[in-house]
Amino acid sequence: MKLINRMNKQLIHRRIILVIVDIMTVCLASIIPLLLRFELNYKAIPKIYLNPVLNFLLINIIITLIVFYAFRLYHSLWAFAGVAEAQNIAAACFLCAVLDYAGMRLLDYTIPRSYPFMYASALMGITVFGRFSYRFARGIKHKNQNKKNTIRVMVVGAGEAGNTVIKEIANSNYSTMKIKCIIDDDTMKWGRYIQGVKIVGGRDRIVESAAFYGIDEIVIAIPSLSRAQMKELIEICQETSCKLKTLPGIYQLVNGEVNVSKLRDVDVEDLLGRDPIKVDLDSIMSYVRDKVVMVTGGGGSIGSELCRQIASHHPEQLIIVDIYENNAYEIQQELQRKYPYLNLVVLIASVRNTSRINQIMQKYRPDIVYHAAAHKHVPLMENSPNEAIKNNVFGTWKTAQAAVQNDVKKFVMISTDKAVNPTNIMGASKRICEMIVQTYNRHYDTEFVAVRFGNVLGSNGSVIPLFKKQILAGGPVTVTHPDIIRYFMTIPEAVSLVLQAGVYAKGGEIFVLDMGEPVRILDLAKNLIRLSGYKVDEDIKIEFTGLRPGEKLYEELLMSEEGLTDTDNKLIHIGKPIEIDEELFFKQLNALKLAVEAETEDIRPLVQEIVPTYVPKED
Repeated sequence: MKLINRMNKQLIHRRIILVIVDIMTVCLASIIPLLLRFELNYKAIPKIYLNPVLNFLLINIIITLIVFYAFRLYHSLWAFAGVAEAQNIAAACFLCAVLDYAGMRLLDYTIPRSYPFMYASALMGITVFGRFSYRFARGIKHKNQNKKNTIRVMVVGAGEAGNTVIKEIANSNYSTMKIKCIIDDDTMKWGRYIQGVKIVGGRDRIVESAAFYGIDEIVIAIPSLSRAQMKELIEICQETSCKLKTLPGIYQLVNGEVNVSKLRDVDVEDLLGRDPIKVDLDSIMSYVRDKVVMVTGGGGSIGSELCRQIASHHPEQLIIVDIYENNAYEIQQELQRKYPYLNLVVLIASVRNTSRINQIMQKYRPDIVYHAAAHKHVPLMENSPNEAIKNNVFGTWKTAQAAVQNDVKKFVMISTDKAVNPTNIMGASKRICEMIVQTYNRHYDTEFVAVRFGNVLGSNGSVIPLFKKQILAGGPVTVTHPDIIRYFMTIPEAVSLVLQAGVYAKGGEIFVLDMGEPVRILDLAKNLIRLSGYKVDEDIKIEFTGLRPGEKLYEELLMSEEGLTDTDNKLIHIGKPIEIDEELFFKQLNALKLAVEAETEDIRPLVQEIVPTYVPKED
């Protein structure tokens, strides 16, 4: 309360000072036209002209203060005054001159014909000078302060966003940045200045200018760039070893949200070289709207994003099931905050518990089940194969059986490209899951489908968070093999496609998501080091540790037996179901079940019998 009172007092004091300055301005502006008319000699001004001006002065002051108040000239923050404030001053002064002239004519005062025009000019000039002098003085102060700033910055982009960022940095009391040069491909802008900073040339001058000006950071301020264009620009900037920052996207500019606080570090996602995947949101919305939707593993990376996107599409009820209470709690709090009217149920349960999963479905009667619960970490599952089978295979089997018994309309299982010609137990377990859902689809009314995709950026246990931690610790960054490649997609992209695949599903399909071009993990590590402002093998070293248990050099999305048909979305394909001997399959499944329950030391031979394409990698 004391702070508010103090702020109110400061505001009142400032307005009183402005009023006093304006009174003095009116007095001076009233005399200036006469002084100019009579060669700056006050004594030479005839009484016939001087007396009317002096007699009308008090009325003129009152009129001016009222007009200035009406035009909000006592409400603006003059430290940030711009074109709008200048326009208000011009309009207010013009109106004051008209009222001044009209008032004196009504009183039949004699004044020179040039007086109202010269008065308006004088009033406007002095008012503008008085109001903008604070900003001018503040600019000089910032310029002197900026000489001490240590981070030398290059801005790429001389458009609206670039201008806003430059202005913010120049005017900020807290920024440690100093803009040294601007880059833009528009040749018409070369050699010109923005906020006193020169546009030195196009992107071909980035490396040269970074060296010449000793640049520490490059800010890419072109929100309209496509991902492909951004990738090309970043690759040029990486030759400088400067730290890179950028704006999130064009919508920030549209919403007027472009400022220094919106700058973010350029991330690996910007190097995928493709635009974000777009899906038909309307079809997804109609698909889940007013439906009861259940997500197993709803606290994990994929599961939680599924919950976010489903929650935004107005389901009748969203049921989140997860065994890990911390993850479940976090997504619960997030969704309750963002969607306070969402009918949300969060339950702690294991998909391995037959009675519990059946009880949940019996109580809530979900229309759609997204089955994302699984053990996914390849090396850990190699060391605990029985747990991988118990959770992934039999957790899926039990959840699928509960879905059938409780009239679930659609069951969507999250699979992986590691299920194709697997070399690890995790991939083999997921292939068995695909076989379960395809077999169940042939015999029950529930539509069972699987969605198969590769690695997602930023998921729990993925390589990007690991690299970032290693860079933060000063290195080394560990890569298993110089030739290892992976397909990558962002979590929101993958989940959007999973949701749309559910719309296309008729039952029995294995949907395969187009992951774009494969990426070398070594290139990913090098790029991330450079993006962090370090030099590879000088500041941060890269070490090769050898392939981990069960790890392949590359992943496949289709087995040789599977055909491929397209959907309406060119990024979602359908793999042809493979015929299997169902009687033998379930006999083998039951044998595997007995083996894992007995904690058999090596279950791999049994898994190989079920998945002939599974070839365990030799240590």
